[in-house]
Amino acid sequence: MNPGIIRVDRLGMRFQGPEGEIVLFQDLDLTVAAGDRVAILGASGSGKSTLLGLLAGLDLPTEGRILLDGQDLTAMDEDSRARLRSGKLGFVFQAFHLLPGLTAIENVMLPAELANDPQAASKAEAALVAVGLEQRLRHYPAQLSGGEQQRVAIARAFVMAPKLLMADEPTGNLDQQTGERIADLLFRLNEEHGTTLVLVTHDQNLAARCRQVYWLRAGRLEAA
Repeated sequence: MNPGIIRVDRLGMRFQGPEGEIVLFQDLDLTVAAGDRVAILGASGSGKSTLLGLLAGLDLPTEGRILLDGQDLTAMDEDSRARLRSGKLGFVFQAFHLLPGLTAIENVMLPAELANDPQAASKAEAALVAVGLEQRLRHYPAQLSGGEQQRVAIARAFVMAPKLLMADEPTGNLDQQTGERIADLLFRLNEEHGTTLVLVTHDQNLAARCRQVYWLRAGRLEAA
């Protein structure tokens, strides 16, 4: 039986707010099979982005356990989690997280350079061409529109054809035509490379292309 590239057991996240403790979610279970396409939907403030960050090991839960490719993220320190991510995971942040002092191609090259890939430059250029930014390779983030920055972030996430790609609203800042192009790229990565996709989105059309769709409501994940 496939144990899943992601397995979540009794996950909980709570924090102190100005009026007392806030329980974002509790007793949350989830298994994502390798090569699957999963969408997580929910209202603003429901905890979707927080959940995605926990699944990637960017933060630790209050309780419960998260296994990424069989390794327990909740038992690792920050450096160990970062090493695990660098070998397996691409992540598209809603806020992009591009480095302002680097050009588009330099931002996209980073994961390949960290992996000592001698083809870092050619892979980064190909990734930017794939997202339609062949005319923006030498532009800095401040010289790009929000939608263009989003596409640079997406190119950076899939430049190494990761085993697992997580994306927080990957089409949220894009016009319809560009959003459809990016969605096609994400699903092509899934089909051609077997990359597992986990997407947080408000886009019903994007979610409809996933095999598994979940709603995060009142701290619980419900299959759609």
